[in-house]
Amino acid sequence: MTEFLNAFGVDLFKLGFQIVNFLLLLWLLRRFAYKPVLGMLDERRRRIEKGLEDAEAAERDRALASAEREAAVSEARKEAQAMIARANKIAEDSRQEILSDARAEAEKLVERARGEIIAEKEKAMAELRGHVADLALSAAGKLVHSEMSDARQRKLVEEFLTEVKPAGAKGRKGSKN
Repeated sequence: MTEFLNAFGVDLFKLGFQIVNFLLLLWLLRRFAYKPVLGMLDERRRRIEKGLEDAEAAERDRALASAEREAAVSEARKEAQAMIARANKIAEDSRQEILSDARAEAEKLVERARGEIIAEKEKAMAELRGHVADLALSAAGKLVHSEMSDARQRKLVEEFLTEVKPAGAKGRKGSKN
């Protein structure tokens, strides 16, 4: 075998030395280069995986926050609609109360006006009775050609008006209708 190696010009001592050098280089590379490079690659892979996990978590958080925001907006809209409905109800209640107060006030004014009209009517009737009594007395005095005492004249007029008043009141009521 040595002849075979010599034929090719291989020196056994140099071959052994190169094999030892190669093994020593392989051990040095593995110890100082291969393990640190693999460690760096593993660390980089872990950082990339952590970044992807963080990105997924951030995406979930963003989706959750978006859903919460939508829920809050929806709730705010519902509250706003409820507030508007309450405000409309309060406004309608106020309007109804104001209308009922105005109607009550108008009815009070109408009743007071009716009372004043009735009082004015009675006052006018009293004045009219007085004038009618005076005219009746002067006419009666001219017819009889005699003078009556004032007390006697008043008594006759009062009796006349008492008899005339119910008949006159019926006639006036019929003329109103």
